[in-house]
Formats: sequence, C-alpha cells, structure tokens
Amino acid sequence: MTFTIYHNPKCETSRNVLAFLREAGHEPVIIEYLKTPPSKTELKRLIKRTGGKVSDVVRWKEKIAAELGLDKDTSSDEELLDAMMAHPILINRPIVVSDDGVKLCRPSETVKELL
Repeated sequence: MTFTIYHNPKCETSRNVLAFLREAGHEPVIIEYLKTPPSKTELKRLIKRTGGKVSDVVRWKEKIAAELGLDKDTSSDEELLDAMMAHPILINRPIVVSDDGVKLCRPSETVKELL
C-alpha cells in the first residue's frame, strides 16, 4: 500500500502521523503543502474523497481565517477554497492519502484507520 501525507513538519499532529506511518513500515510520499500546496482542483478532489465538507478542512484557529472574515457556517465552499489557495496555512493537516481512501488525521491516531 502506498501513502501520501500533506505534511507540516512544524505541526506535532502531522509529525505524529508521519511517525505512525513509519512505525507501521510505510515510507509515505511527503508533500510539505506550505511549500507545494495542492491545486484547487486537487484539494477539492481530496476533500471529496474524505467524505467531508470543505469547511472540515479549514484550519479555523489560524488568525488569518478571522481576518479574512471566513465563517464556518456562512462562507461558501468557493470562498473557503480560494482562501486556502491564497493562504495554504489554512489547510488543516495532516491529510493522508492511501490506496483505500483519504483522511484528515486529527487526532493523529485516526491514521490507524487507513493502515
């Protein structure tokens, strides 16, 4: 099985998920999404594969979310996607892609559902 992780090395949860994958014997493709963010099309595809909503993947605790006037209940998917494209720090992490699915792995133990 292959894995890809949209990773932020400064994030403890992201580092923990990467460690879980490695401890399970997998060396994932690591995409540091702050340096190489997914395209809007790719992000939409990833979110769809999680089975969640666009708002589920926004990192709401980032100050820029409030500064941009984003609201979990009233901002449209397009507004949220555009904000994440302009400010990749708003993409919640880590997102793990496997042959079996895609999961936003928060808390980090949820990655075990993909193993």
